[in-house]
Amino acid sequence: MPPILSITAPLVTSPVTIFLIVLFIILLAPVILNRLKIPHIIGMIVAGVAVGPFGLNILDRDSSFNIFGQVGLLYLMFLAGLEIDMFHLRLNLRKGAVFGALTFLIPMVMGVAASVYVLHTPWLTAFLLASMYASHTLIAYPVAARLGITKSPAVLISVVATIVCVIGALLVLAAAVNIEETGEFSVGALLWLVAKSGVYCGVVLYAYPRLTRWFFKNYSEKVTQYVFILAMVFLSAWLSGVVGLEPVLGAFFAGLVLNRYVPSNSPLMNSIEFVGNALFIPYFLIGIGMMINLGVIVKGSTLWVASVMLVVALASKWLAAYVAQHAYGMDSSDRGVMFGLTTAHTAVALAVVTIGYNMVLPDGSRMMDETILNGTVLVILVTCAIAPIVTSRAATRIKLRMLGAPDAASTQAVPVVGNILVPVANPITAASLAELALLMRRRKEGLRADRFFALHVRNDNSRASKEMGANSLALAKGAAADVEVAMETIERYDLNTVAGILNTINERDITSIVMGMHRKANVIDTFLGSKIEQLIKGTNQMVVLSRCYIPVNTVTRIVVFVPAKAEYETGFRQWVEALTSLANEVGCRLIFCANTQGRALIANVIGHTGLGIRHEYRPADGMDDFMLLANRVLDDDLLVVIGARRDSVSYIPEMTDTALFLQRYFDRNNLLLIYPVQAADARLNPDDTITIFDDSLTTFADPLRTGPTPTSSLLRTLRARLQSLRRLHRSRHSTRP
Repeated sequence: MPPILSITAPLVTSPVTIFLIVLFIILLAPVILNRLKIPHIIGMIVAGVAVGPFGLNILDRDSSFNIFGQVGLLYLMFLAGLEIDMFHLRLNLRKGAVFGALTFLIPMVMGVAASVYVLHTPWLTAFLLASMYASHTLIAYPVAARLGITKSPAVLISVVATIVCVIGALLVLAAAVNIEETGEFSVGALLWLVAKSGVYCGVVLYAYPRLTRWFFKNYSEKVTQYVFILAMVFLSAWLSGVVGLEPVLGAFFAGLVLNRYVPSNSPLMNSIEFVGNALFIPYFLIGIGMMINLGVIVKGSTLWVASVMLVVALASKWLAAYVAQHAYGMDSSDRGVMFGLTTAHTAVALAVVTIGYNMVLPDGSRMMDETILNGTVLVILVTCAIAPIVTSRAATRIKLRMLGAPDAASTQAVPVVGNILVPVANPITAASLAELALLMRRRKEGLRADRFFALHVRNDNSRASKEMGANSLALAKGAAADVEVAMETIERYDLNTVAGILNTINERDITSIVMGMHRKANVIDTFLGSKIEQLIKGTNQMVVLSRCYIPVNTVTRIVVFVPAKAEYETGFRQWVEALTSLANEVGCRLIFCANTQGRALIANVIGHTGLGIRHEYRPADGMDDFMLLANRVLDDDLLVVIGARRDSVSYIPEMTDTALFLQRYFDRNNLLLIYPVQAADARLNPDDTITIFDDSLTTFADPLRTGPTPTSSLLRTLRARLQSLRRLHRSRHSTRP
């Protein structure tokens, strides 16, 4: 087929020139189309049509576009799996499966009917063509990700539906190929494919988490970790092809399995997104455009066939989204997102039609002729153009709805901006401490961002001390820059480390301190060390002491011991929200060991954050229960102990033995020791420490309760406890007349 425009200039063959043209397309498409309010994904595809062999004939779709295009498609599916919130995905799994069945069966039925009664194709060709209508690619997922709605039910349901549709289309394809080769439908061949797929999924689910956790523990260099992640993705894609599935399914499955080891706000995640969005995914989109031949539209009966195929492809997907919308009580914007995400056809559609085109029937004709092949190309062009536009418009409405939705936070005073201080003593632990502080920061809509400070205190002017401080601060600042967070560095000369930290806390209005735990130097040294003990006595702000032997993103569980009456402390909400953010980023379970009163309030605070995390509860009423944790906390767990300063509400004399217990029974465990905010002028102020929400938030999963805790009963209990505490407080501070 000659190019649409006949030009005398030869094709560009120089690798440097080819790459330069591609870079200019990647650079200019978003710049130009953003002004026109058009998703730049369309610009990439249109640019591919223009410069391709069926357009201006500037570039040829050579092996580089085949390789980078395939890599881009796998990268796109991998990112879709990596960015999914697994907690919300599980909550929407049933709805997604139902929608997947709808968006698979409706196109299958309409496709078979249209092919047999309108296009007059054989039944086998009709089923094969219908599987093309049923499959789809998440080509518009970057639009949803850029607008920040990936946790919305509409997106999660569409992602689950994609898995169902791709698997269903591949099974139909395998059955059609088997019928063509053997002349009959073989149940055994189909069961064999299902068995191989099950073995493949089991191997990946078992091996990938263990291998990834081992690798991240032993190799912390970011480039090495990035290459390892990509190797795991393409290994999964290759294995998927070996068992008879599409490689795109393997890449998506690898993203789901590796999800929890790549926190969404980590340097590794930033590197993965940057490389994919800057190079591989645009290459894939440009390559799709280069395959489109607009000249075939006016050739023979192609326009009629393509119109029928396009109507079936769009109408069937819209009808499935319409049925799901009304079945689940959603609005039109949710329907638009589900339709936009499930309407684009690329890889699987091409695979199905190519296989059908290559199948030669006994009479010498092809199962799918050139007309159907060209019609499929037009379907790919139109659906890839429509999907981002529909998704962008609907996603914008969903984002506005999410920002304007009233929640429990609207009834609370907006907290002030947090100022987090990260004291760094040496380059070995500087980056890890900064990453821990970043993982524990607040991320709420409508709140200003927390401010971060890295501090190095020295008490001598030697060259070695200055170089150590500069290196430590540079590493901490670099770790924050990797996740696009500004961190101010402070290097100060002071009498001693404690004085320098306390002076900085007062000068910068620091609200929390994240620092490394003291390592015991000699026999007479204490577990915390004299410097940290002085620091805890010298400030009322929250202090987080860290001792982690493994990277935080490889932690399997976070086990939190909460002493009695900790819920009455001023900083109760702050440390619960910090641990909730940490668990949300790492993707692991939170297990709270607390008494009945503490468990109920912790569940309410977690519900207030709006972060969907897995949280469980265990009964713990005293230090005896704390000692029992020694045999239950594993090497890959993170033990968090909530401490208490003297004269605080939750302090008991037995806490003096906490350091001894930690040193004796938990010396090899990963540990966080948290001393909450203890405001001296408001220690017993319930308005700062306890908030009870409505009944809908008191029914969080708690294996220790058989039903929801009534809010009224909980309020009566709290009021009685607070009244007794106030009387005790007044009696201690009142003077005799």
